[in-house]
Amino acid sequence: MNALLAVSRAIDALNETVGRLVTWLVLAAVVVSSVNAVVRKAFDMSSNAYLEAQWYMFSAVFLLCAAWTLLRNEHIRIDVVAGRFSRRTQTWIDVIGTVFFLTPMVLLVLYESIPWALRAVQSGEVSPSAGGLVLWPAKILVPIGFVLLLLQAFSELVKRIAFLQGKGPDPADKVHERPSELELAEELRRQRGEEG
Repeated sequence: MNALLAVSRAIDALNETVGRLVTWLVLAAVVVSSVNAVVRKAFDMSSNAYLEAQWYMFSAVFLLCAAWTLLRNEHIRIDVVAGRFSRRTQTWIDVIGTVFFLTPMVLLVLYESIPWALRAVQSGEVSPSAGGLVLWPAKILVPIGFVLLLLQAFSELVKRIAFLQGKGPDPADKVHERPSELELAEELRRQRGEEG
């Protein structure tokens, strides 16, 4: 189990890094969208490339951050129902869901998307829209994102089994960071208290 937990930590580190880096694409997509809107209104010009770049960036965020979301235990759950069960029962629900639902779905998507992406790469597929971008880089994101999700599903499964065996902490505890706004507010309150 210790070796599997070490692999799990490596997968977690990979998806944490990818997730944190890819979130910057949200800002890039907003900038591209804003520039496109300004150019379109101010100069009555537009390009399909700007629109497609936005779509590619949002697709990258969705696909490449799914595993990070699973790592952080932020996927949508039916907490109203599951919250009534013990932690062990909730963990068993997660194990069953991962083995019988998440993993088969991810494997099916990979089975369908890998040949689809490879065909796009081999043909050098480009957008049919005038002035559009090449499509194959966006299509490659689908199998990459689902491979990351499959790895994270394995990691979550290992952590939950370790928890059930008493060899690890509860992996369902959400990973929370203190927002910088909260830290700033507490610092301001402390300063006001010292001055008063």
